[in-house]
Amino acid sequence: MTQPDTPDLACPLCGCQDFDRQQSRQDSMWGFSSHVMTLLVCRRCTYVLHFYGGNSIWNID
Repeated sequence: MTQPDTPDLACPLCGCQDFDRQQSRQDSMWGFSSHVMTLLVCRRCTYVLHFYGGNSIWNID
């Protein structure tokens, strides 16, 4: 079975396909959990794409 070709990721504003990858953690409103995200920052227009990586009940940095 062959894998379908996956499209290249492009910035929805400028169409650039070159990104910087960053990791982010955001605490919930009450601080009981934190959410891990991967951020892709467009190198041309600095638009940020957010990708959810899951949450954790352990608020350990």
